[in-house]
Amino acid sequence: MTSPINKLGLGSGQFGLDQQAGVRGRPRDAEAREILAIAARYGLGVLEVGRHSGAAELTLGQVLPKPNPFRMTVTTVRPDRGPDFAEAEIRAQFARLGVACVDAILAPSATDLFSPHGPALWDRLRKLRDEGLCKKIGVSVYASDDPVGLARRFKPDVVQAPASLLDQRLLIDGTLAELAGLGIEVHLRSIFLNGLLFLPPDRAPHHLKAAAGRISRARRLIAEGRSDPLQAALGFALSRPEASQVLVGVASAAEMSAVVAAAMSPPPDLDWDEMALDDPVALDPRAWAAA
Repeated sequence: MTSPINKLGLGSGQFGLDQQAGVRGRPRDAEAREILAIAARYGLGVLEVGRHSGAAELTLGQVLPKPNPFRMTVTTVRPDRGPDFAEAEIRAQFARLGVACVDAILAPSATDLFSPHGPALWDRLRKLRDEGLCKKIGVSVYASDDPVGLARRFKPDVVQAPASLLDQRLLIDGTLAELAGLGIEVHLRSIFLNGLLFLPPDRAPHHLKAAAGRISRARRLIAEGRSDPLQAALGFALSRPEASQVLVGVASAAEMSAVVAAAMSPPPDLDWDEMALDDPVALDPRAWAAA
C-alpha cells in the first residue's frame, strides 16, 4: 500500500529566501537546505517554486540536493507583457535554479488565462512543453474561477486548487472529482487555510469573527477525536482521492519535521463534513489579502 506521504509536496513560498535570517536567527540558506534535505529524505515528490527575487532563486538553486530528487513546478509571470517576455523569464528562472527542465509550468491564474493576452501565453506554454522544457502545463485556480469550464477550454495537465478541512467547496460541489475524471492532475494548496485552524478564536482576524464559532467547533471535534489540527488538516487532504499531490508550506526545518511526522501517522477518525465552513467571507482570499 502506498504511503500517504508520497502525495505530499512542498511549496517554497514560506522559505523566506528574500530575508537575511530566519528561525532562531539562522541564515535562510541554511534553513532552506535543511528543509529540502528532510523533504528529500522522506520522499516528498513535488517542489513548487514560488515567486521569489532573482537572488533568492539563485540561493534556492544552490541549496537544492544534488542530484535534484524533486519534480519541480514553476509559475510564469503574468501574460500582459507578451509571450516572448514570459518565455525569457522562464528560461532565466531555470538558469538561476540550475535546472534544464521542470515537471510543470503553471499560468499564474484563471484570470490571466481569460485575459486578452492569456491564449498567447497558453500557446507558448504548449510550445515549451513540446520542446521538452516541461512535461506538463497547468494553472492555479480559485473556487470562484469555474475550474471545470477552464479545464474544458484549455485542457491543462495540472490544476492547482485550494481545498482544506475548513474549505471544502470544490470537494462538495464535485469540481475536483470532475477535474480528476478528465485526467487532470489535481494539486491541493492552502490546506491549512492561512493557519486559521491553528489560531485561537480570540486571535482570529476581524473579518473572520462570524466564523469563529464554527472554527472553535472544528477544533473541539479534533481534540475529542484525540488528534491535533496539523494531523487533522493533513489527514483530510492526503485522504482525498481527487488529489494527486498535497502542497504544504513550511518556514523552518522543525515545521518540516512536524509535517512529515503528522503525515506518516494514521489519519484520525473524524467527521470531516462537520468541519466545513460555509462563510463566504472567511473563505474569500481577497478578504484575507485586505485584512
